[in-house]
Amino acid sequence: MISFLNIFRIVAILEGVSYILLLFIATPIKYLAEDPQYVKLLGMPHGLLFIGYIIIAFIFKSETTWTKSQFGSVLLASIIPFGTFYVDRKYLNTIK
Repeated sequence: MISFLNIFRIVAILEGVSYILLLFIATPIKYLAEDPQYVKLLGMPHGLLFIGYIIIAFIFKSETTWTKSQFGSVLLASIIPFGTFYVDRKYLNTIK
């Protein structure tokens, strides 16, 4: 059975992967090879995953004992490369 925690973890990992692909592969190709198709291809899925991550984090906060500082870290992680992987390891793995 898929729990809400597992859904949040999946969205967090997918958001992190899409951000890394967009930032480190699609953007350099756009500017170095002058080919914007990869940014267009990855931009919309990443945007949807980003919004989903933020919404799910707000919903999931009520089920956790995160402090304001911890919750701020969870939200901040969505705009830092590799940040969602840190959240998964530090905060989501400790929740049973």
